[in-house]
Amino acid sequence: MPYPAGNRLPGERASRLGHLEVLKSELVNRLCKSFENPESVSELPNVAWEAIPSIGVPLKIVFGVDGSMQSIRSETQPYKELAFVKTAILKIDSAALARVDRENPCPFALRDIMTDSASHHATVFPLKNVGISGTSTYHAIRQIIFDSINDQSLEGEPLETLKWIAYKKWDTQPKQLDYFGCPHCEETVATLPYDAEEGSCPSCGNHLLLTDMLGFHLEMAEDSAPSSLAMSYMSVHETLLIFTAIRYFWQERREALARCLFVKDGPLYLRAQYSKLVNPIRKFLAHAKESGHPVHLIGQEKTGKFHEHLQMIGRDAPVGYLFIPDAHYISREINHSPDSKTPYGKDTNYGVKVFVKLNEYHQMVLNIPTTKNVTNPYVESPKLEDLIGFEKIFATLPELLSYRHEGGLLPIELANGVASLSTYPSAQILKMFAEESFRPST
Repeated sequence: MPYPAGNRLPGERASRLGHLEVLKSELVNRLCKSFENPESVSELPNVAWEAIPSIGVPLKIVFGVDGSMQSIRSETQPYKELAFVKTAILKIDSAALARVDRENPCPFALRDIMTDSASHHATVFPLKNVGISGTSTYHAIRQIIFDSINDQSLEGEPLETLKWIAYKKWDTQPKQLDYFGCPHCEETVATLPYDAEEGSCPSCGNHLLLTDMLGFHLEMAEDSAPSSLAMSYMSVHETLLIFTAIRYFWQERREALARCLFVKDGPLYLRAQYSKLVNPIRKFLAHAKESGHPVHLIGQEKTGKFHEHLQMIGRDAPVGYLFIPDAHYISREINHSPDSKTPYGKDTNYGVKVFVKLNEYHQMVLNIPTTKNVTNPYVESPKLEDLIGFEKIFATLPELLSYRHEGGLLPIELANGVASLSTYPSAQILKMFAEESFRPST
């Protein structure tokens, strides 16, 4: 690797003739001649496509959730870095969507839909060489996460939703918080009494916040944090936003859940330590279905290996069909790895992958929750009948299609319009806003 440019001297340039020795290599030439085009020697995997059911009634109320993150770095040493996060949720009804031109939507029609129907949240994290007086970056970010989830512009509802999930408040028997690693002494003995937002570690006595149970502190050092922390926060907050809407209907208008569809941009997935929310989410979804009030929830993956796999197998797929890969297919054909002792997604996903081809312009990777029962909600080899609310979900999808993008869904498109932080001009504006933090302290 060449030396990078510094403040005083230029960077090292790679040799422009170095490739000649590679091209002369006998081994390189022999190997290149032996390579073949995989498409000419291998067949596509055997995919069990099945017809999309046409027996459901479309859902009338649709919620969309999306998020965006943008990190800003100073141009001089010591490099300072901030990360801005924005998430948004919007509510639309099918009657309003029906009036939108799917190919060239009128800005005024979109404005009318968005009026009083969208809410957003924004926060910022000091990642490197930016601090808060009197505390370390580590503890400053802990407090920022708690305050952000308790954002009063959203009336603190995401924090209430976190409590609702973490304490399993749909259950009639109150329980303390599951044990988690203390951010101070690192002992896995930290907990909080039922419905508490703050407390003390029973081992070291230091102050605990409810958001500590999520484990953000495990991504941080004492004086810095990676940008992945901001991405993790965005993913968690998106999940809390979508379940804030679900919680409202569950507590206030439970019978209306039968008319709602909740759409999230991205997979129904929480990685690593944040996956501790997955099991209670699964149990709630199973409980809601068994109670006769199933939650209609989907996520859409627009990029990544599953999206790429669909581009390959979708070319020859029949229109109006779907395919639900099991853990074995995902390991063999998508991850290209041996079957794991822990099936794919068992600890991290609260929805299974569903490849859908509605027409030649709309094939998509959806995530839809499944369940067998409350005791064991994980389904290793899902079938169509395991998908919660599949009849109404697939009846609603044709009414949500956008023709501005291949595989586009209007709820996600509109939510992205609210939550998006583009590289330009958003990043430039945020950088100007952050300049005060980048100035040397006096």
